[in-house]
Amino acid sequence: MTIGVFAVIYLVIMFSVGMIGVIPILFMVYPTILGIVSGTVVMLFMAKVQKPWALLIFGMLTPIFMMVEGHTYILVLHAFVVILIAELIRRAGNYNSFKYNMLSFAIFNTWICGSLMQMLWAREKYIEMTMMMGNEYVEALERLVTYPHMALVYIGAILGGLIGANIGRILLKKHFIKAGIV
Repeated sequence: MTIGVFAVIYLVIMFSVGMIGVIPILFMVYPTILGIVSGTVVMLFMAKVQKPWALLIFGMLTPIFMMVEGHTYILVLHAFVVILIAELIRRAGNYNSFKYNMLSFAIFNTWICGSLMQMLWAREKYIEMTMMMGNEYVEALERLVTYPHMALVYIGAILGGLIGANIGRILLKKHFIKAGIV
């Protein structure tokens, strides 16, 4: 039940922040902003659910939903690998270490980069999927989504995850712990 509630909250945040992607250049900073905005929710999830594989289950619900909605299997495979690494980092900290949870979230946050990686790894399908945004949009993405640019997107996602985790830590201490939620 807890995983599902947090997954729905995360999904709403992800799609809300994702609206910036209607402008192609902003799509490139989407993973960074998502990490900053969703950090509190994911850090609260990690504080409340300190069980093996919980992060993997939580994390995979959104990419699977996105695949059902038309994204390629590339997104799900990419997410699985990245979120599995995040789960193993979290496990190394016994699920309750802020340092390990922060690093875990920073890596976890890179799963969304798989959405853009579809342009490189499943180009035709991704172009077909994004054509509803118009030719100009697709052409802009084709120019923007390159391997060098994606390296910057991944770095941004990790930095956004670190910032979001620290914001989450502050809010957890200030509000959730005092209220007895954690």
